Amino acid sequence: MTRIVVVGSINIDLVTLADRFPAPGETLLAQRFLTVAGGKGANQAVAAARLGAEVSLIGAVGDDTFGRQLWQGLREEGVDLSHTKQLAEGDTGSASITVAGGENQILVVPGANAQVTPAQVTRARSLIARADAVLVQMEIPLDTVEATVRLGHQLGVPVILNPAPAQPLPSAWLQLASYVTPNQHELAILLDADPQEDFRALMQRVPCPVVLTRGREGAWYRRHGEPIHQTGYAVDVVDSTGAGDTFNAALAVFLAEGLPQAVRKACAAAALSVGKLGAQAGMPSLVDVETWLTSLTPPDRFS
Repeated sequence: MTRIVVVGSINIDLVTLADRFPAPGETLLAQRFLTVAGGKGANQAVAAARLGAEVSLIGAVGDDTFGRQLWQGLREEGVDLSHTKQLAEGDTGSASITVAGGENQILVVPGANAQVTPAQVTRARSLIARADAVLVQMEIPLDTVEATVRLGHQLGVPVILNPAPAQPLPSAWLQLASYVTPNQHELAILLDADPQEDFRALMQRVPCPVVLTRGREGAWYRRHGEPIHQTGYAVDVVDSTGAGDTFNAALAVFLAEGLPQAVRKACAAAALSVGKLGAQAGMPSLVDVETWLTSLTPPDRFS
């Protein structure tokens, strides 16, 4: 069984459904409000577990109603929480999400996620050493992100750095990452570059392999030489929240099959994930992904 370690955030998502996004200063009547489990770390952990991996999550929640709810949900998904902290003080992280027209806008309050520390990663050294891949995002302190990338590199374990929410990162960090997985907007911020510059040119400037997500258009990836395109899949979108997390989890789970196959399956998993409301609700199983890819007509091709 593939062993995945996720270092990242655990949030409660406060989701509002609306016909459109409000303009600055505008008040709209929305359709529905609900609370669902989220956080990029928890999302990626759940997605990887559903795809058949043995998953451990390094993170933190508060000792509050949301924290207890999220803890129980992760346990039910089969995620190992032996390196996740339950803090006596501090609130569980939250994300306020507005969904309109299949797109989303998100504001994140870190809460307990701000207390995921480098020391916590160091204490999980033996766990990380046994992993097939490590996933880390940027809803936790940057020094913890750096510690994760450096430890993975030191141990020879592939580290997938998902630079979201995006900010410029030192080139030295990127050189240590096995893969970086931005979308086009995040790629420009990551390099402190002009967002109007061609994304394929920007990909060439990153000092590690890049897998760039492009939503409905699929993904581009670069290991050596020119970027290669993996086409996306046409699906009806209910809620795109969590699609990127599903993509990253699938990339980690299938990485041992080779990067082209991993990107292909990641695009398929992400496409399947947008059919239900909520970041984790639509995340597919391994059977879902393999059955769907087999059913495609004509047969799917990839580079």
